[in-house]
Amino acid sequence: MNECTHDCSTCGSSCAERTEPQSLLEKPNALSRIGKVIGVVSGKGGVGKSLISSMLAVGVQRAGKHAAILDADITGPSIPKAFGIKERVLGNELGMIPARSKMGTDIMSVNLMLENDTDPVVWRGPVIAGVVKQFWTDVIWDNVDYMFVDMPPGTGDVALTVFQSIPVDGIIIVTSPQDLVSMIVQKAVKMAGMMNIPILGIVENMSYAVCPDCGKKIMIYGESHVGDIARDYGIPLLAQLPFDPSLAKCCDLGVIELHESTELDCAVATLLGEEA
Repeated sequence: MNECTHDCSTCGSSCAERTEPQSLLEKPNALSRIGKVIGVVSGKGGVGKSLISSMLAVGVQRAGKHAAILDADITGPSIPKAFGIKERVLGNELGMIPARSKMGTDIMSVNLMLENDTDPVVWRGPVIAGVVKQFWTDVIWDNVDYMFVDMPPGTGDVALTVFQSIPVDGIIIVTSPQDLVSMIVQKAVKMAGMMNIPILGIVENMSYAVCPDCGKKIMIYGESHVGDIARDYGIPLLAQLPFDPSLAKCCDLGVIELHESTELDCAVATLLGEEA
């Protein structure tokens, strides 16, 4: 057609040159059986995405479901440390076998492939994105009900790779009370909208500290405005977590599965409700 602009999205005609959008989704390993895939994201680092990913996985396991964590934070992996996993992952001609925690959570992280867990990962973006894809395509995820993808901060290469290559069912946004982080939350919300990824809710970490003497809540970062953002965008505020020295100690000791916490019960219930 002489008047063709080669932009099929603006044309309703059927012709030999018409092309349909091609899916970029990668197929998982042929032996994998994966239910829901939940991304845990934020626009900046240091807000506790790995902690929330770990706690959600523990909560799902306690609810009788099989949880897994795909650690997509390639340059800053911390999931194995929280679960006390030090052994390296194994593999065969069929694929890689994820490590398994004491409570049964399957975990795949680049730290489980390094000779020393303190070795830095000095790779460029395309290589990092390729490794994330391999964690999806080459790892045998056996009968996983809920997979949590612990994302690196920001909206760059890895976030695009995950959203385009992995069939993410929804994301949970992690934030902290500072005004700067509130702005970053809005960036994450808008990116999810651009990628057509449902937002399941927001979790605010480090919301307050509790005085050990009188039990009063102390707003270290000032009053939180995350509730306003949640209302503005119609997103559930799933939890506001306090500073918890006992939780930090459990992570340092690699026994996060032993920590008793109820703060994320609502978030876990929301995820389990998605199944119904």
